[in-house]
Amino acid sequence: MQLTPPKPRAARSSIVRLTVLICTHDRADLLAKAIASLNAAMRPPGWAVDILVAANACRDDTHAVMDGYRQQAAGRGDLPLDWLAEPVPGKSNALNSALPRIDSDIVAFVDDDHRVDADYLQAICRAAEAHPEADLFCGRILPDWDGSEPAWVHDPGPYRIYPLPVPRFDQGSAARELTPEVAVPGGGNLFVRTGWSAKIGPFATDRGPNGHDLGGAEDLDWVLRALRLGARLRYVPDMVQYHYVDASRLTLGYLMKKAYKRTASTVRLGPQDAGSHVPRYLYRKIAEYGIKACTAIGTSRRRFYLVRTAAALGEFAGHRQQYRRCAAASAVTNSSN
Repeated sequence: MQLTPPKPRAARSSIVRLTVLICTHDRADLLAKAIASLNAAMRPPGWAVDILVAANACRDDTHAVMDGYRQQAAGRGDLPLDWLAEPVPGKSNALNSALPRIDSDIVAFVDDDHRVDADYLQAICRAAEAHPEADLFCGRILPDWDGSEPAWVHDPGPYRIYPLPVPRFDQGSAARELTPEVAVPGGGNLFVRTGWSAKIGPFATDRGPNGHDLGGAEDLDWVLRALRLGARLRYVPDMVQYHYVDASRLTLGYLMKKAYKRTASTVRLGPQDAGSHVPRYLYRKIAEYGIKACTAIGTSRRRFYLVRTAAALGEFAGHRQQYRRCAAASAVTNSSN
């Protein structure tokens, strides 16, 4: 498919428009399920809803699937869909290519391995209409458990695994405004008034995942930048997405790798002038968790301390990477003076 240029801004109409943006990489089957859930959701009265898919360096049949959908959507009464191909790998690149092409009032983000609740679209529109003072909105992300998962994923006890191998964001059943001191959502279930996306600027290409790797904090960075610019963030509990559960993620190796990668990414969100050296307490934490993992009796206890050790090592790596960023930035500044 030939990449089309960004759309010119259309004249305003009385119909309020919502675009659902999905970035995808080699997940044609899961993508089709995500789109099917959007079509199954109740349509909000007085709103026009469409879908934009950003196919990021896809090598499977995603392009053909999208072309087939477009040919049949009108006859089936499905939501209108457009798509673009972003050849440069990296989710941030896909987001940055797609956002300038959206001229709707609202853009909502859905991951390609999510399915939305039946009330999802209506929940977005109710919140946008009821809270004109808010600029960004986030909802709940819940694992799409089917009963085949191991019992330990539901363990609330002292050896519960966090973060879970499947993303989860749940701030309870009460709607409220969120600040960085309370919670910062990722981009998996977020919507924003479109004018703010230009104010916030592009997603950081050095923070987002490339393909299906486990790094990535580009969405947290984007939300934090919005809040620093004065955007108001509202939590909408009835805006729900369910994250696909991949059985291959329910292994100890995956848990440790994810804990390491995600913790390192989160540490790098700190300001560059704060990334001087590895905090001294971290050496003690790594040693303590490592010893407890080696001496633990019982599977649950051993699993817990191995994952915490991996997270602590990720924290160490994040501080080291942040220190190198600080040093590089300082060198550039000094050379220009």
